[in-house]
Order: sequence, then structure tokens, then C-alpha cells
Amino acid sequence: MTQTPSQTVGPYFAYGLSPQQYLYNHTSIASGNLRTSSTQGEPITIKGRVLDGQGNAIPDAMIEIWQADAKGQYNPTDSDFKGFGRFGTGTDPEAQFIFQTIKPASVDGQAPHITVVVFMRGLLTHAYTRLYFSDETADNQKDITLNTVPEERKNTLIAQRQETPEGIVYQWDIVMQGEQETVFFDV
Repeated sequence: MTQTPSQTVGPYFAYGLSPQQYLYNHTSIASGNLRTSSTQGEPITIKGRVLDGQGNAIPDAMIEIWQADAKGQYNPTDSDFKGFGRFGTGTDPEAQFIFQTIKPASVDGQAPHITVVVFMRGLLTHAYTRLYFSDETADNQKDITLNTVPEERKNTLIAQRQETPEGIVYQWDIVMQGEQETVFFDV
């Protein structure tokens, strides 16, 4: 028996959901770049890998992010900011996802965060998680959703801030299984 699109991710994400990144000749509705040089807010880069249970990078995962803007709005009034991005790990030599975005503001008293959806081979239903920021300690301690996570697992949701010559980078790996598995949410 051969697999059908409902049984595996296969090449469909690259071709249908992130074609320009993979150099297919049709338009993508989203990319890893959510901002322009005139977007309001603190420019940041988010880098990471999707890792399997043995710590190996998964070269054909696709990550989607959705976030508020610098004013804490999900429907941004700044036309230079998209608020939604998509990146496949198959074009990066290190199988990374890389998003050029801005740091979101707090929404409804929640800590600044980014909603993340993971698609990958062998995963029949996408996985939902959140990315929080290591330099938002006070807000993170008050966040309702983050406080539902056991203390010893919260670190799986927190991206580490690094100041580099290219700007601010938040490093965050998504671990799909094992002792350091990222916390995923039922939505």
C-alpha cells in the first residue's frame, strides 16, 4: 500500500504551504519574515530546530507562528507587520526555522508570547505550543497559561535571549518527544 496525503506530511507542506521558500513557481501567503524595516516594535529573530527524541534535527518540519504586534493587537493596524509566519526547516543547512519579527506586547494581561504550530512527518495532527521570552520574567510568573505548566517543564517554552552583532536573537528548540519534550497544548 502507498501512503496518501491524509497519512503523512510528505512533500505537501513544502509545495503547498511554503512554495517560495522551496523555490516552487507559485506564491506563498506567508514566510519567515513578518516585518519590514519600518515595522513598529523591537525587531527580533527567532531561531530554533525541531528535534526528535534522540536530539536529531527534523529536516522537513514546518512551523507556523501567530503573534500580537508591539501594541498587543492580533489584528495589527501597522500594515508593515503581518502577525503570521510560516517556515519549513528543509532549506536551512542546520534544519532550523528562522523568523524575522518583532517582540509582541502583552495581550489581556498575558506575558508576551507567540503561538506556535508544528507540522511534521509522522504527526497526523499538528501540535500547538507557545514561545515565551526569557527576559520577561515578571510577566511570565503571572501568565495564566504558563502557570498551568509544571515548574520543571516551563523551561521548554522559554526562548533564550542572545544579543548578537546582527541584533537580538531568541533561541528556542522544539523537542517532539523524550525527557525534554516541549509542552504542547490541547486546543
